[in-house]
Amino acid sequence: MRKMRTAIVLAAIALACPGPEPRAQQSGEFTTRAKNAILMDAESGAVLFQQAADELVPPASMSKLMTLAVLFKALKDGKVRPEDEFMTSEYAWRTGGAPSGTSAMFVPINTKARVDELIQGIIVQSGNDACIIVAEGLAGNELAFSKQMEDEARRIGLKKSTFRNSTGLYHPEHLMTARELAILARYLIKEYPDRYRIFAQKEFQYRKHKFYNRNPLLSSSELGVDGLKTGHIKEAGYGMVVSAWNSGRRLIGVVMGLENEKVRKDEAQRLLEWGFRSFGEVKLFGADEEVGYARVWGGTQMYVPLTGKGELAIVLPRYPANQKLKAEIVYRGPLKPPIKKGDQVAILRVTSSANAESQALLYAAEDVETGSFVRKGLDSLMYLALRKVGL
Repeated sequence: MRKMRTAIVLAAIALACPGPEPRAQQSGEFTTRAKNAILMDAESGAVLFQQAADELVPPASMSKLMTLAVLFKALKDGKVRPEDEFMTSEYAWRTGGAPSGTSAMFVPINTKARVDELIQGIIVQSGNDACIIVAEGLAGNELAFSKQMEDEARRIGLKKSTFRNSTGLYHPEHLMTARELAILARYLIKEYPDRYRIFAQKEFQYRKHKFYNRNPLLSSSELGVDGLKTGHIKEAGYGMVVSAWNSGRRLIGVVMGLENEKVRKDEAQRLLEWGFRSFGEVKLFGADEEVGYARVWGGTQMYVPLTGKGELAIVLPRYPANQKLKAEIVYRGPLKPPIKKGDQVAILRVTSSANAESQALLYAAEDVETGSFVRKGLDSLMYLALRKVGL
C-alpha cells in the first residue's frame, strides 16, 4: 500500500468578515515571543499557526497531561475507581512532596489519598507528589509508569514524545513537542469530556491546604478559557497548554520557552485572540455530497465514492477575503475490500493561498465487496502497470 493523492478542484472562496480590519490584521501574520508554539482547531485538528512546533524540548509540568491520560484510561477501563486510595511512599513524599520544594499537594507520608483527590491535586495545584502517588499506585514505580505513558502516547498518535517520569521534573530524555502537546490536549477534550471539566476548576481544598488553579486565563480571560495546564522548570522556561470555547468554536494553543509568567499569560491570550478573530469555518460540501473517489483493488467496483460525515467544513483564514484553494484526497491505497459504508478511508487536505492548511475526514459512501478471482487478477496487472509508469 502506498500513499495516494487525487487532486480535486475548488473555486476561490470569500469568507464573511465583520467590517474592515487593519492592514496588519488582514495579512494574517502573527508573531510570538514563544520559542515553540502552535494553534489548533479542536474540531478538525487544523493547524492555524505553528512555530518550531516539532522540536523536542522539556515540557515541564505540561507533560502531566500524559499522566492524566493514563489515569483517565485506567478509570475508563475499570482498573481503578475514583474512590480508590493510593498510599504515599517516602519516595513520592521526598521527590514531589513537602521536602522537595516543588509544586506539591502536600499529601503526608505513609497516608492514603483518594484517586479523585489526586486528580484535582494534579490539575489545580500541579502536585508532583500527586503524580508520583498515581504512578506508584497504577504501575508500582515511576519507571514502569513512564513506560505506560509512552505506550499510551504511541496509541493516541504521539510519535516523538519520550517520558522518564510522571511529573515533568527535568530529565534530559523527558521531551515533548508543541504539536504533540496540542494533539494530547485535543484527545483529552474529546475522549474524556466529563473529566475535562475539572480543568476549569478554580480552587481545591485538601486537608488544611487551599489551592488555586495555576492557569491565569481561567479568571482573567473573556475568551472562554477552560483548561489546560501550565509548566515551568529552568531548563524549559515558562509554557502553557490552553484551550478556549468561544462563539461555537474551540481552539487549543501551546506556547513554550517564555521568560516569565506574565509573558506566558500574554502570549497565550494573544494567540487565542488572534485565532478566534482571524479564522472562520467554511462549508465545502453538503451532507452526503460526493467529494471524490478512492481506488479499490480486487473489489466489485474499481472506485468507492467518498463523502464527509454530514456537512464537510474546514477552517480557513478570514483574510485575504478571496482565497484560492488547492485540495487533494489522501489515502493509503489502493483500498482493499470489504469496505463498509461509513468506514473512514481518506482525508481531504486543503491548502489556501494564505498559507493555511486544513483537513477533514472522508468516509466510504457505499459498500464494496470482495471481487472475483478474475477481477483481482486484472486489478493486479493494472496496479503494477501504473506503478511502473509512476502513476
